[in-house]
Amino acid sequence: MRIALCQPDIAGNVGTILRMAACFGVPVDIIEPCGFPFSDRKLKRAGMDYAASVDVTRHNDWAAFRESQAGRIMLLTVTGETVLPDACFAKDDILLAGSESAGVEKAIHDAADVRLRIPMREGFRSLNVAVATGIALGEAIRQTGNWPE
Repeated sequence: MRIALCQPDIAGNVGTILRMAACFGVPVDIIEPCGFPFSDRKLKRAGMDYAASVDVTRHNDWAAFRESQAGRIMLLTVTGETVLPDACFAKDDILLAGSESAGVEKAIHDAADVRLRIPMREGFRSLNVAVATGIALGEAIRQTGNWPE
């Protein structure tokens, strides 16, 4: 299981995701460009000292990321056809989240193997990207039995 963040905008959200990834032993891919300097102090504050314990790979763009990672892309999107409780995860899946402001480009959206939507009450548009990633990762780990020892 991997987490991939495509052109993230908010350092604090990336830091939160890095902290979560460290706790669960999940590698993270950052697909550039980021909307902030990767050394941003907000990133460090949110990730705390956990960020140093994460296997982070930075990619220049989507093409470079896809060349290096062959797993099935499980895109988190508000327009997903598959609701999270109906998804079936495999241990080599990649949970992909887009930028907070724009999501992912149409070509990336269309290239995803599965487009996941987290069900929520009517009238609510979306969750924070770090929260959504945590919810999806928890379900994926539960299904694959990949909880840390």
